[in-house]
Amino acid sequence: MTELYVFPPSPRAFKVMAIANHLGIEPTLHVLDLIKGEQKSPQYAALNPNMRMPTLRDGDYVLWESNAIMQYLAAKRPESRLLPTDEKGRLDVTRWQFWDLAHWDPACAVLIFENVVKSVVLKSGEPDPAAIAKGTESFHRVAQVLDGQLKGKTFVTGDTLTVADFSLGAPLNLADMARFPLEPYGEIKRWYGSLRALPAWQKTLAQCAMPTAAAA
Repeated sequence: MTELYVFPPSPRAFKVMAIANHLGIEPTLHVLDLIKGEQKSPQYAALNPNMRMPTLRDGDYVLWESNAIMQYLAAKRPESRLLPTDEKGRLDVTRWQFWDLAHWDPACAVLIFENVVKSVVLKSGEPDPAAIAKGTESFHRVAQVLDGQLKGKTFVTGDTLTVADFSLGAPLNLADMARFPLEPYGEIKRWYGSLRALPAWQKTLAQCAMPTAAAA
């Protein structure tokens, strides 16, 4: 039995759930309330010593880190082509998932935390103008890279949908609420619109009770 431990409002949870939906895998979902600190329970910490989510359990096998989980699920359905089987194709997809973790996700996370988590989730006050300024600068730097990569391509690595698209597209669900400065990035908006139209994307948005972003 495949199980996923998730906090659905998070883009990191969204992307693993969306991959599962796209592949027709129906894991048992265990929702962790991060606000209540359920990720710090001894039972969960035994699965994931980082006390973060998502975490996958597939029988006796336990895997954490969202992008690793995505690759694991995609490898179960090689015919989906979400994870290329040739080495160069697989490494190209993996490269963009690494770039997500090193550059894209941190830039998006600052704006999500300041504009969404603080006010909506934690109700802990107004955004920090200095953090917003730094986050906006970082966002523009990385968005220019992604927008350039998407020119002339349907998806991030070419004409085929891959796990890299799910990794990079997930934060855009919160683009409006997080006030991402997307106006100059027509390729990103076009690409996100194609992702949002996927039945699996819509199904996952409904599961997460998250608003879609007006990014297309």
